Amino acid sequence: MKSLQRIFSLLSVTLITIVFFNGVHKSDTDPETLTHRTYKIKSLKLPEGLNLAGERVPLEINDVRERMERELLVNTYWQSNGLLLIKRANKYFPIIEPLLKKYNLPDDFKFLALAESGFTDETSSVGAAGMWHFMRATGKEYGLEINKNVDERYNIEKSTKVAAEYLKKSKNKLGSWTLAAAAYNAGNYGVSKRLETQQVSSYYDALLPDETERYIFRIIALKEIISNPKKYGFVFEDSDLYTLEKTRTVKVDTVITNLTNFAKNYGMNYKELKIHNPWLRENKLNNKSRKLYEIKVLDK
Repeated sequence: MKSLQRIFSLLSVTLITIVFFNGVHKSDTDPETLTHRTYKIKSLKLPEGLNLAGERVPLEINDVRERMERELLVNTYWQSNGLLLIKRANKYFPIIEPLLKKYNLPDDFKFLALAESGFTDETSSVGAAGMWHFMRATGKEYGLEINKNVDERYNIEKSTKVAAEYLKKSKNKLGSWTLAAAAYNAGNYGVSKRLETQQVSSYYDALLPDETERYIFRIIALKEIISNPKKYGFVFEDSDLYTLEKTRTVKVDTVITNLTNFAKNYGMNYKELKIHNPWLRENKLNNKSRKLYEIKVLDK
């Protein structure tokens, strides 16, 4: 009898153990049941004091609050893109920041450039090019050389100067940096005409094209996230961030028939030369007018 009781006791313990471990296996290792433990999509609290170039975002307006929250959520939870933007910002902000200061443009406009191009050497579907995404006509209007041989929209120093001129002109015309940034997207005429028709004077009160409706909020969202990356879940080491190699400038006022050979003379290959001088669009520099160009070469 005692033997049977002992057997039943052992069977009971075994069954309980099996059920317990099956339960643990099901709940603690099954990917479907682990998701809620390892990944949480949290609603974000909008920080007070959000602004563009010192101009306050009126979050007390329901529509403004919702639009601001949308861009903060989209740019926080599009993690791969956000991390890439943080990495690239570390690469190019040190070049842009002193230029913005030199041309008396608020530092926040570096986030406009980031929103425009993502700091990639790509042309938009409508033909806007370079870090500041200038259209060909606008670039030429402001004095940039643009042809199949040279395209100064890709010259960081020159295009930043033109962007500063355009934005300051827009600010003088429209009355605020926020509207100037909106005009960078929709044009001075487009923005001023809508303000006049709708009898309003603020970006946040105007009904604008869909892209322009989101434009300012995206810039401000990028500013907030990149200024406070850990707050939004972006974790990285300084060594993870991108940097530019050190360069020096060579002044050239002659024709260069072969840029590959030119690069080799400075201990570079053609690809390295183009990375640092994307405004050179062919494997030669025509320079019929004997213009003075500044070409960056690696400082080895």
